[in-house]
Amino acid sequence: MTSDFKPTHYLLESIKTGQQFSDQGWTLDAPNEKEPTLIRTVYEEVQLHVKDASMGIFRFDDWLPVGRYLQGSSAPATYKSEGLAKHLGLENLYITFSGYWPEKGVTMRTCSFKETEAYTVCGRMGENQKGVLVVASAGNTARAFARVCSDNNVPLLLCVPEDNLDALWFDEPINDNVRLVCTRSGSDYFDAIHLSNKICSLPDFYAEGGARNVARRDGMGTTVLSAVTHIGRIPDYYFQAVGSGTGAVAAREAVDRFIVDGRFGRNKMKLMVSQNAPFLAIYHAWKADSRDMLPLKDDEARKQVEEIKAKVLSNRWPAYPIAGGLYDCMKDAGGDVIDVTNDELEEAAALFEKLEGNDIHPAAAVATASLIKSVNEGSVKKDEYIMLNITGGGEKRFKSEHEVSYLKPNHVFDIQVTMAEIEEVLNGLFQNTVKSNAQI
Repeated sequence: MTSDFKPTHYLLESIKTGQQFSDQGWTLDAPNEKEPTLIRTVYEEVQLHVKDASMGIFRFDDWLPVGRYLQGSSAPATYKSEGLAKHLGLENLYITFSGYWPEKGVTMRTCSFKETEAYTVCGRMGENQKGVLVVASAGNTARAFARVCSDNNVPLLLCVPEDNLDALWFDEPINDNVRLVCTRSGSDYFDAIHLSNKICSLPDFYAEGGARNVARRDGMGTTVLSAVTHIGRIPDYYFQAVGSGTGAVAAREAVDRFIVDGRFGRNKMKLMVSQNAPFLAIYHAWKADSRDMLPLKDDEARKQVEEIKAKVLSNRWPAYPIAGGLYDCMKDAGGDVIDVTNDELEEAAALFEKLEGNDIHPAAAVATASLIKSVNEGSVKKDEYIMLNITGGGEKRFKSEHEVSYLKPNHVFDIQVTMAEIEEVLNGLFQNTVKSNAQI
């Protein structure tokens, strides 16, 4: 993998040791460090200067590790709630919405905040990047990367569980530079990740990096950049549903930058994250005050994933125990992990659509339900400033206004697939895209 990327406006830093170093184009780990740790960006611009809305996500480029702008992005939109706020008796409830809601100024064609990741990850690439980007996903991330990579001619291989294919809908056809492979029905997100790791051991393929990619986290952090600059202060509470926990880590890092910025207060913003029962991997670890994830058998995990409605929250190996991950962020900022049932999320989704006027994704409904539970339990006070991160919505409306089609897999792998089979399949899929080893 090679790249012409030449970053100038930031450095990278090991959260574990504080070591600073330059970005070589796709740096995912701190050099010469043995202990696992996330790395983070340290930007030259201490204070954020928000650009014109016509720039989409790149209006926040002061705090994005990008070397180029891509067309077609939309930034999250923040507004003060009236309907839901009145229903819950909250005076300062602010909703940050990612999805499709033209009246609010947000027009994400995949209806998910995963577009914020896809645009910034691809914006981090040099224009001459070689090789094929590999992304494992439970659904929304795959849809966002497929759309952005298709539109910008970035070679991409998606790894998605076969049971999640209904998430891969599009309003325009996806180009051939994007390919899709699946793990067979009955598998889950963990199996898709395992397949992607095998693929990335091949020389012509490189991992997007997940939580380890600073572009992904800082892209997701634009939800907080939107909220804080709109409200004029750092909120007291942040509500979001989590699978990997990366979005909440990104939120914490954004707040750190605002504290240094100095214009928006110094409170740390409590992280109120939520999961869909019975899949409660982060919930159980947090309640046990354990940095390590608790044991969970593969068969039991897959059974739990089948039961939940918010499939995108089903990450068995989240960015929780690693230095700088969710455990550290919550220990520092405060907060809690809240469990939400399928019935509670459905009630919350219906309530949001009735009171706020737009449909929301199941994961966003989990976050909304967790806010409702927290208010009912007295965990938050009526005059505190609350940010509710609606990570996806407007899909029902978008599909009513656009004709959509579904991306079909190029190949479906068994869970116990051999490397020889993987290599044979991929050579066929990317014969016109992938360079030979000698050319890379």
